[in-house]
Amino acid sequence: MRRRQIYEVNNLKLDNNSLLLNESLFYNANGYIGARSAFEEGYPDGYVTVRGQYINGFYDFTEAKQAECLYGLVQEKQTMLNIADTQSVKIYFDDECFTMFEGKVIESKRWVDMDKGVTGRHILWRSPDGKKVEITIIRMASLQQLSLFTIDITIKSINFKGEIKIDSLHDGNTTNFFDPNDPRTADEEYQYLTPICEMQENTSYVVSTTSKSNLTVCSGVHNVLSSADDYRMISGDCSTLCEMNATINEGETLRLIKYCVFADSVRSKNPRLQVEEEMNKALASSMDELYDQQEAYLDNYWKNCCVVIEGDDDLNTALQYNLFQLIQSVSKDEYGNISPKGLSGEGYEGQYFWDTEMYIQPFFTITNPDISKKLISYRYEILEMAKENAKILGHKKGALYPWRTIMGRECSGYFPAGTAQYHINGDIAYAIIAYYLMTNDIEFVASVGAEIIYETARLWMDVGNFHEGKFHINDVTGPDEYTCIVNNNYYTNVLVQYHLNWAAKLYYEMKNLPKFRVMRKKIKLSEDEVKAFEKAAAAMYLPYDEKLKINPQDDSFLQKKHWDIASIPKYNFPLLMHYHPLHLYRYQICKQPDTVLAHFILEDAQSEETIRNSFEYYEKITTHDSSLSRCIFSIVAAKLGMEEKAFKYFGDSTKLDLLDLHGNTKDGIHTANMGGNYMAIVYGFGGFRIKEDGLHFAPILPKKWTGYQFHICYHNSRIVISVSKEGCQFNLKQGDAREIMIYGSKYLLKDTLSISNENNKRRTL
Repeated sequence: MRRRQIYEVNNLKLDNNSLLLNESLFYNANGYIGARSAFEEGYPDGYVTVRGQYINGFYDFTEAKQAECLYGLVQEKQTMLNIADTQSVKIYFDDECFTMFEGKVIESKRWVDMDKGVTGRHILWRSPDGKKVEITIIRMASLQQLSLFTIDITIKSINFKGEIKIDSLHDGNTTNFFDPNDPRTADEEYQYLTPICEMQENTSYVVSTTSKSNLTVCSGVHNVLSSADDYRMISGDCSTLCEMNATINEGETLRLIKYCVFADSVRSKNPRLQVEEEMNKALASSMDELYDQQEAYLDNYWKNCCVVIEGDDDLNTALQYNLFQLIQSVSKDEYGNISPKGLSGEGYEGQYFWDTEMYIQPFFTITNPDISKKLISYRYEILEMAKENAKILGHKKGALYPWRTIMGRECSGYFPAGTAQYHINGDIAYAIIAYYLMTNDIEFVASVGAEIIYETARLWMDVGNFHEGKFHINDVTGPDEYTCIVNNNYYTNVLVQYHLNWAAKLYYEMKNLPKFRVMRKKIKLSEDEVKAFEKAAAAMYLPYDEKLKINPQDDSFLQKKHWDIASIPKYNFPLLMHYHPLHLYRYQICKQPDTVLAHFILEDAQSEETIRNSFEYYEKITTHDSSLSRCIFSIVAAKLGMEEKAFKYFGDSTKLDLLDLHGNTKDGIHTANMGGNYMAIVYGFGGFRIKEDGLHFAPILPKKWTGYQFHICYHNSRIVISVSKEGCQFNLKQGDAREIMIYGSKYLLKDTLSISNENNKRRTL
């Protein structure tokens, strides 16, 4: 049974680094809008803040500088925009303005309530003149009405009697954050939006147009104060101030609700009209009703995806926090996706990567497949641009998805570690196949997913070539970004083999379906072409070293010099910030798992001996400079029975943001790492795999835990898996009976199936 989960921080630190970190950790989002959690009242002069509010998939174009304008290099990229400031609220007690930086903060705390879907901030404050008040601020990005963001402020007087003035600002004069010293953020300030303000019936509107992409965004704000003596709207320079005055006595409370709604021209023909309709919808419900709707949405969410760790409350809370951030961050429509920072900050400029398919989508595929379906639909929406991208790179046919993008065009300026990562095609195909295996949604795959699979498969036939009877793929980059532009990257080649084999399987399975026939005619897919896919897959060259009995990362990797990681000063990590790329490329050193990741997702391609040898080899030379690293090592360590290593890698990974282990959570949370942490529980300790013959499980239990539980949605069935010191139990909560594999043996799950420790090969840590 899942316990109510709240992540809470007491006695807030007010140094600038802590404030920036908390802006990320306590942000609010719903997959459409995101708001960093800067103080409503602001910070003193001299403090840095990333006071941002964002819309998933809304962008403008900006220059991508290249030292040499060679053909095909990116000259322009898309960036997510800070669309407006609807957060600002200043509270005055007589002539004293509330701020945590003056007077005395007697008590303070912040929290994320992962069941109610809100963040909170509570302050007991005494002003310099001795006025004592209690302020509670609840913020919510609605998961039921995606356009809506609310700020709910309760002010309780302890010893103050007098006038309260509240200034609520709606400001269209916003810019994106920039840092010229960090390649993960924008390097210069630029005014992307031109705002126009208007007021109508106590609601302010800001309609802004982008500088280059010709998109429009509208935000609307409406303030409701429980008791106001005076209420007026003041129009400023592209901003509107709502000024409210009230009187209060000792022990009394005031409540301000600030309704903020948003619409954009990516999704709406008339954002201004849409905002008006959305505001009316929001105001038609009481705040308590909106809170109830939020809790109901999350109740259903947790029923499908809840993971509970027994025996380690801190780790359990951290994991719940991770899963809550995933539902906050992921787009609920086909016009957005999920970026490495979600909607919590401007790191990577809001662009989407392979992270979605390989680290985040697996979570949704096996818990909330409707969301996974939307993520595939987004890739389908930009398929034509992927085909154009392939042409730019010289390919005669097929589609090549951009390494970084928002609207479909490539944004990666440094192509060796970006555009050259052709494996993104295989990653997307892999995610579609996993969706198909988990849902059996053959109609959707036939009409949407298959077209992506075939257009991306066509690219492999153009980029690869036969040599001495083997199919080779040259001059690409694998997941490890410390080794770029190589021949026969193992991860890429084995994934392409899987991709091409499945392209053939789906053809023979679906060729008589009406939707598939329409798709086949549309893209002119022939059976001869499918046979060519099969031939290339059968002849795929997979690097293997007979002496070490491992899969080399690529053809030249084992020729390179070794670099003792222990000899590198700690202050030189991450290496990409302290060493020239060419320096890194000449060593056997990895930023993140490459071959090890391949051994996880396609474990049947090699023997367990090869997987073990490869794991031990690459473990010694991997820096884990990427947040995507430790969770994968945890999964493979668990498979290989390296239980202590599996647990250590998992613990380090799960608390990455809450402990700011990489020192950059201020730029935004690490959503892909969060998805990876889920996989470390389910795929690692749970031993879960989805294969063509069905579901496989091989659970193990860490020594420090008394048990754990997770849920799986398979076809029309929902299964709950519980692991304890006595054994493991599988409960069919809904749907049809299913055959499942447990520790290599087949069972029919009709209701409840218990496997005791005495009669299985289950290991405990």
